[in-house]
Amino acid sequence: MTPTTSIFVTSAPVWRKASLLSTAFLAGILLASCSKEDDVVTEQEASSTAVTIDSTIISSATPEGNTGNAENADDLLANSTFSSVVSINFGTTVSTTNPLAGAGVTVTETNGDVIINATVAEVAYELSGTTTNGSVKIYSDKKFKLTLNGVNITNSDGPAINIQSGKRAFVVLNDNTTNSLTDGTTYTASGTEDMKGTFFSEGQLIFSGNGSLSLKSNNKHAICSDDYVRIISGKITVTGAASDGIHTNDAFIVDGGEINITATDDGIQCEEGYIVINNGVFKINVVDKGITASWDTDATIDPYVTINNGTIDITSSAGEGIESKSVLTINNGTIVVKTADDALNAGTFIYINGGTTYAFSSSNDGIDSNGKITVTGGKTVAVGAGSPEQGFDCDNSTFKIVGGFIVGIGGGTSTPTATVSTQPSVILGSGTANDIIHIQSNEGVEVLTFEIPKSYSTMLFSNPKVKTGQTYKVYNGGTVTNGKSVNGLYVSGTYNPGTLSSTTFTTSTMVTRAGGSTGPGGR
Repeated sequence: MTPTTSIFVTSAPVWRKASLLSTAFLAGILLASCSKEDDVVTEQEASSTAVTIDSTIISSATPEGNTGNAENADDLLANSTFSSVVSINFGTTVSTTNPLAGAGVTVTETNGDVIINATVAEVAYELSGTTTNGSVKIYSDKKFKLTLNGVNITNSDGPAINIQSGKRAFVVLNDNTTNSLTDGTTYTASGTEDMKGTFFSEGQLIFSGNGSLSLKSNNKHAICSDDYVRIISGKITVTGAASDGIHTNDAFIVDGGEINITATDDGIQCEEGYIVINNGVFKINVVDKGITASWDTDATIDPYVTINNGTIDITSSAGEGIESKSVLTINNGTIVVKTADDALNAGTFIYINGGTTYAFSSSNDGIDSNGKITVTGGKTVAVGAGSPEQGFDCDNSTFKIVGGFIVGIGGGTSTPTATVSTQPSVILGSGTANDIIHIQSNEGVEVLTFEIPKSYSTMLFSNPKVKTGQTYKVYNGGTVTNGKSVNGLYVSGTYNPGTLSSTTFTTSTMVTRAGGSTGPGGR
């Protein structure tokens, strides 16, 4: 300050120097007092200044995990030819049109039950009409097309459709038609033949078309294949299933369409194989697992689950949401899972490369890997129960974060592995349900605005707005105006501050702990 400096360079008398020193001392006190008051004003202003929520800053690294879509040209209807049509119409009586009678296709009917035997190729079957006590059984040496053209079948003592052929069946839901299938509560045995559901097939079932199919299972599964099921298009609704909504042995693949399932066991189960979801809309409400890939007896099988896109909404009252007994990979899509058990679970690895995911468990972990977790992109919110359950849980395995936007809350958390992570993460203490937690830098730049769905003791978050070497402040409460949130995570709007917390932290390392606990499975 100039007056003080002049004291040391002016040749004034000693008494004048003393006078000047006294004046300078008083001025210094006044200046210091003003500076302190300014600091208080600045802090008050900071706590009452609205902050813009910015979601334009995103990050993604090279995807890891599975990226395959289970493409198979043989599953495309356009790549097959069906030159002959056999028609079956249900009503007061069953009427049949069979141009191949005596030439490789026989059709017999007894009390409403229709049995087809075919030894020739390129045959299409078309079902229509209504029966309250009938069925269709198909034996075929060749692949075939089965068109549901406004058919409604109820069978009191077995499956509505029973395909005893290991060949590919192209099931077409004719455009602008509604179709329904219902089985009996008990099945009349037919030798050693399997009969595992309302619509059963020994071979592959490939659904297409733009019609709809409604199924009710009173005995076991609604749709079941001892091979695999592929859904390309169409609307399939399981209104109720005594066991699984859709049950397959080797694989379950979805390229599109709409799938709605209500079941007392699993929604979709692949017993000894993999699941690939490329697209489609799913609404699953079950008692046990929503979507699960496993293996029973053959340990060489890789029961992975890959989600490349789609909209998935799962509610389970007792089981897990999405489970893979090996690797679960999320590449894209919109996923909401609310369960009692783990919302997402994998036996060896969970990869999150993109999409938006909300994983909520009322009694267990939000996201649980019995092996490793890697996050390269996407927006993910994981909500676990109280201690010892966690938002993100990978036991003591590697937890790598190199991109994406994640928030995990629960009784604890696994700690990201600093040596392999390239995006900073922060572990904080407790929060209260329905409050907003807001974090901003000392310069007033927003890094997180999150509406808390349930009270927790530990939060983990990571996003590209967090920088190392920065100091951050935490606010509780407040409001957001003109905002948009994704699973409680605000991606736009203006935050109007609530209470400035005593918690501040500086991100001096790749993983910063400002409170909270890791829990039993932490690192």
